[in-house]
Amino acid sequence: MDEVRVGIVGAGFLADTRARCWRAARRARTAGVVAQRRERADAFAVRHGVTTVFDSFEALLASPEVDLVDLCVPNALHRTMAVAAAEAGKHVLCTKPLTAYVGQDLPDRDRTDPEDAAVSGRAPETMAAVAADDARAMIEAAERAGVQLFYGENWVYAPSIVKARELLDTADAALLEFRGWEAHSGSHSEYARSWRHTGGGALLRLGAHPIGAMLHLKRAEGLRRGGDPIRPVAVTGEVADLTRVAGASEANLRVATGWLDVENWGCAIVQFSDGSRGVAYGSDNTLGGMESRIEIHASNTAIRCNLSPHDLVRAYAPDAAVFGHHYLQEKLDSGAGWTTPLPDEDWSSGQLAMCQAFADALCDGTPVEADGQLGLDVTRVVYAAYQSAAEGRRIALD
Repeated sequence: MDEVRVGIVGAGFLADTRARCWRAARRARTAGVVAQRRERADAFAVRHGVTTVFDSFEALLASPEVDLVDLCVPNALHRTMAVAAAEAGKHVLCTKPLTAYVGQDLPDRDRTDPEDAAVSGRAPETMAAVAADDARAMIEAAERAGVQLFYGENWVYAPSIVKARELLDTADAALLEFRGWEAHSGSHSEYARSWRHTGGGALLRLGAHPIGAMLHLKRAEGLRRGGDPIRPVAVTGEVADLTRVAGASEANLRVATGWLDVENWGCAIVQFSDGSRGVAYGSDNTLGGMESRIEIHASNTAIRCNLSPHDLVRAYAPDAAVFGHHYLQEKLDSGAGWTTPLPDEDWSSGQLAMCQAFADALCDGTPVEADGQLGLDVTRVVYAAYQSAAEGRRIALD
């Protein structure tokens, strides 16, 4: 393959990011877009210079001009769309999380329960099994069709984490402990507030990133030592909606509120097969913009990776009007005071390098770091953390 022709499904924030990255990547281009609402797809095409807007997902799959389907869609659609794309002979890029429990094993009337209890009330062990089965189905569909399933974990390709891995390899370090998190002031989307739409809260939406990076680095360490990947074997979790703590009120809360049955804070302690540990959390309680960080404490080195914010640029403004509507950083609600405007978020977040790696994989046959197996492992860890939080005990992974 000389060029990867990408069909983007979706027209929101993530799809905009991917369109920019595919435009910047070598030997790749966006060949078309489809969205639930045609007017949004049309507007997306104008923004990004995309010449083809498909009338339906099926039309995109039928097009001989599309090699890779980039799924920038809600979690509930991941399995069905990924399997359909693979069966149509298309390679698949699925955003994180690879899968989630949204009541897909329940009758339609229960999945649309306005109280959401039918979905969020399912036993966590059942949720974990269903979500893992969906992930395996996606992997198997790609294998049967002879296409690639890419997992959209950009942290794996972030320059800071790539450099950390190089340093760890050079030092021949044993990775002892991780501390990683993604945090901001919360999604204001109604869909993020309920389990039946997202399959979880902050731990799934945000914590999946540091968990994915930790699993990736431990897998790499095991292979570096000439053995098998070092894998997660047990998980302990805690979750909460911290907007409900005593003293918090509508008058003093500046973070997103209105969470129905999902957590806005979640923490997972991951035990690996070599005895090392990782602590990962996701939080919707952080003001001042997106924080995406991981600390690596190893046998002979310590490394801190800042995806966001970082200090390439520091700017001061006496009030928010100085910078007006100029984009500074994701989730930053005010440009007043000292801020860290990010020169190229697509680069520092790893999104650009991720798209380039997937294009190289299809054009040159090079292996990828973020594959379906990584997505399955992250899913299993997150839902084991939910089970642990519900049952008050550590959960062993098979």
